[in-house]
Amino acid sequence: MQIFVDSANLKDIEDSLKRGFASGVTTNPSILAKEPKTEFPLLIRSIIDLLKDYKSTIPLSVEVFTTEPQAMIRQAEEFVDSFGDYPNLNIKVPIGWDELEVIATLRKRDIRVNCTCIMSYNQAMMAANAGANYVSLFWGRIRDVGYDAGVVVREVHETLSKWNNPSQIIVGSIRHIMDVNQAMQSGADIVTIPAQFLPKLCVHPKTDEAVNQFITDFQGWVEK
Repeated sequence: MQIFVDSANLKDIEDSLKRGFASGVTTNPSILAKEPKTEFPLLIRSIIDLLKDYKSTIPLSVEVFTTEPQAMIRQAEEFVDSFGDYPNLNIKVPIGWDELEVIATLRKRDIRVNCTCIMSYNQAMMAANAGANYVSLFWGRIRDVGYDAGVVVREVHETLSKWNNPSQIIVGSIRHIMDVNQAMQSGADIVTIPAQFLPKLCVHPKTDEAVNQFITDFQGWVEK
């Protein structure tokens, strides 16, 4: 099980790198838009420079911001030209009929692809068969329309495993700590988690209680 950081914020990413658990970084246009206004290439370059500072080659996903397939291909190639010095760059492409051709074209050019915005089993299967390195299922949005996200992830996991398909499952659209736990238990290879949830994954009131008791008991013993 791997944890990716779903953020373009340099402090959030660095906080995760310092703590050693970050196995990847995912961004999208909405995440980028939350950061102070700058030029898109400068922000991506800042993230790459930070990863390099930590001698990290973890996957970094950067999403196209056009809906026209040929423009997606051109944009992906521009990303590779600009950021190809980072060895684990992945281009995020949304699922769709025409987008399958984009995925297949990029993979033929040895460009790694993270197929995103997947809401169903069949979408994941199509993306995986087109050659996507990652299939990103949106847990919260799947639940929004009344489906059981855990069942969808589990079925995708079982099918990919059965047929030895190398595509890895990323679960995103995390809205609660329980989403993280359930996604892991459902067979996700990776959960990409917004930064605000990461510290909460380490917190439990009984842990605080136990630590405080240990310190208090020891202090009392020392002072006898």
